[in-house]
Amino acid sequence: MGFAAFTFFAIFLLIASGGLLLFYRAAMLQRISAVVTPRARQGGLFSTLQTRFSVGGMVQRFERILPRSQAEVSVMQQRLIRAGYRNDSAVNVFYGAKVLVPLTLGTLVMLSGLSSYNPFFVYAMALGLGFLVPDFWLGRRISKRQARIRLGLPDVLDLLVICMEAGQSLDQATARTAEELSRAQPEISDELGIVVLEMRAGRPRADAWKHFAQRTAVESVRNLVAVLVQSEKFGTSIAKTLRVHADTLRTQRRQEVEEQAAKTTVKLVFPLVFFIFPSIFLVALGPAVITIQESFKTYLSH
Repeated sequence: MGFAAFTFFAIFLLIASGGLLLFYRAAMLQRISAVVTPRARQGGLFSTLQTRFSVGGMVQRFERILPRSQAEVSVMQQRLIRAGYRNDSAVNVFYGAKVLVPLTLGTLVMLSGLSSYNPFFVYAMALGLGFLVPDFWLGRRISKRQARIRLGLPDVLDLLVICMEAGQSLDQATARTAEELSRAQPEISDELGIVVLEMRAGRPRADAWKHFAQRTAVESVRNLVAVLVQSEKFGTSIAKTLRVHADTLRTQRRQEVEEQAAKTTVKLVFPLVFFIFPSIFLVALGPAVITIQESFKTYLSH
């Protein structure tokens, strides 16, 4: 136990010392540049402290500890975009969290005394769980955001149809829908705003909507994009197509609810067998068992 605690403490000190070196590297470079070129010093003491002790800077330096490839960064950036994080520092914060969370859990284990039972197993579980917690959290964020987009898509299609039947084009209707639904459906409104910006920047409409489907990775959005592309290609009415697609999405939602309701009878078997039936047996057969035991005691005593 003592050897495992000493090993963990030594590793923690090595990582902490490496992190401190990374922290003070930027400050040292700033001081050297200030000595070489005094005019370059503009921020003052407050900016130096803000740069040195900001959480973003700490996490950005911690994430350098983890080795990563460009393909892995690209995949992780795509996942963060699906979760709604488009800042350039989102990848750095995520990889920094994969270092900080295991260290935090390991420190809590060491301070709480849980390592006294089985040090190697407890520290391994803490470090492994801390390394995987950011991935689990990100996956949950992606699932929730995709669910909100899927549930809000029929309302978006209805508003698009109303705007197009009022005389607006698809691009104008998309911009109006993104503006009107910014409070009710912020996730899908944000994505539609990106579609509008891409089309204003000169990207073809089909490509902008396809990027929308790739960013969200929602099956209903992919079907919508396919319907829009085909409708534009064959020259059919986009408003009627969107109205039919909205009705189809509502029918699918109703069928999913009916399917989940039909599954409840099977899901209720396990709580009935493990929780309700034992209580019923105890209440129904408990007095009879007690009576039989007393009868046997009386018979054996005679």
